[in-house]
Amino acid sequence: MTDIVVGLDLGTGGVRAIAVDLQGQIIAQTTRSYPLLTPQLGWTEQNSADWVEASLDALSDVTQQLDGYTAIALGLSGQMHGMVALDAEGKAIRPAILWNDQRTGKAVALIEATIPRQELIQRTGNPAITGFQLPKLLWLRTEEPQAYTRLWRILLPKDYLGYVLTGSLVTEPSDASGVGCLNLANRQWDTDILHTLDINPAFFPSVIESTAIAGRLKAEIATRVGLLSGLPVVAGGGDNAAAAIGLGISSSNLNQGSLSIGTSGVIFAPCDRPIPDPEGRVHLFCHVDGGYHFLGVTLAAGGSVRWYRDTFAPHISYTELMDIAERSLPGARGVLFLPHLSGERSPHLDPDTRGAFVNLSLAHTQADITRAVLEGVAFSLREVLEVISAIAPVERLLATGGGARSNIWLRILADVLQTKLIAPKAEEGAAYGAAILAMVGVGAYPNLEAAFKILPQDSNIVQSQPNPLYEAGFERYKLLYDTLKPVRQSIS
Repeated sequence: MTDIVVGLDLGTGGVRAIAVDLQGQIIAQTTRSYPLLTPQLGWTEQNSADWVEASLDALSDVTQQLDGYTAIALGLSGQMHGMVALDAEGKAIRPAILWNDQRTGKAVALIEATIPRQELIQRTGNPAITGFQLPKLLWLRTEEPQAYTRLWRILLPKDYLGYVLTGSLVTEPSDASGVGCLNLANRQWDTDILHTLDINPAFFPSVIESTAIAGRLKAEIATRVGLLSGLPVVAGGGDNAAAAIGLGISSSNLNQGSLSIGTSGVIFAPCDRPIPDPEGRVHLFCHVDGGYHFLGVTLAAGGSVRWYRDTFAPHISYTELMDIAERSLPGARGVLFLPHLSGERSPHLDPDTRGAFVNLSLAHTQADITRAVLEGVAFSLREVLEVISAIAPVERLLATGGGARSNIWLRILADVLQTKLIAPKAEEGAAYGAAILAMVGVGAYPNLEAAFKILPQDSNIVQSQPNPLYEAGFERYKLLYDTLKPVRQSIS
């Protein structure tokens, strides 16, 4: 029998389970989906019971493909910031409130009125943000007081899944630092913040290392999914940190980060000390390797392209759309696109900002407008990168996600960001990173650096080229947010 580890990533759209051998090869994989609930405008929820059923089905499917293999560990990853509220019997009190939920504006204002913003940034690496878990807890206390009186523990999504699998109530620093009350210096809950907000610190689970064994698989769960009872379940990491591990990005190599172009666009840059951006324009979180990382987010990256295609070119494939964009020129002949279709995270932290096309004329074509969408996302990410680079410069970014499969978008991104992009030919995401963490957690490798040696090395390198048209376009782009704010405010 050959040893393998299992990685489980609890995403927003579904769960992915993979089995990986100790040489880094994927042996089996599967996905299961579950619904997204939007009971009110700006609310996003999911039933934690749906996560459990989908995850157990996915694990069972993977284990059925493992003839001749033995699982020695299970590693966890998942969507960050969500809140699963449990009662004293360990049952969910209500549906989980997700990372992109925007109901907590008043709770954020209360936090900022109670704790000086600069102090909160220095302690936790971030200001109060609507999507984080801490404002969700305050919202529960104010808006659903009967539920709040039943509260026993609150857990992040992947940690709730770990609780179901093992019975252990734990979290780890990479996910916990997205709650809003983890002290980055000591990587433990900041009880001063919690006491100031009149919150019981006992609501929160213990914080252990990301490669620590969180617990062992319950016998009844093991029987259902076909794994060994008592299988070590490793704490793992939040989805972005776990995905970075799957790419070999660690705090020991500060020159290399990642650029993910999925529905959102995310720049991940490792750092070795908890030094936040003074204005909190980008997130500072713990990394799973004991270091730290910056995270800058453009909320609608691939989401902008999807919106544009679905709205204006529904019968055109994404490949054809990219071909159309290539018929225009760098700078999109002056057309600018502000990709704030879902509000914006970095660097504005403004859920109410909105998107725009600017400088259109009768002379402009579909090619110009399509290219402007791609360039607008790139300009947005350039704003993010400039904030990060002032604190933690990066020389190259590993480009992942669906957008990284487009040659023209990779070229635009490299030239706008003025950074070398490396597109790995094999990209397996957060579930793969969770599997790598599990290998280290059970001693298959002594540390992450040793485990990185098994990662695939083939990649496509795109060198950046200076282009004055992009530089001029970026200077104009930076004017859009403030210039259009009075228009947005008059409409709202």
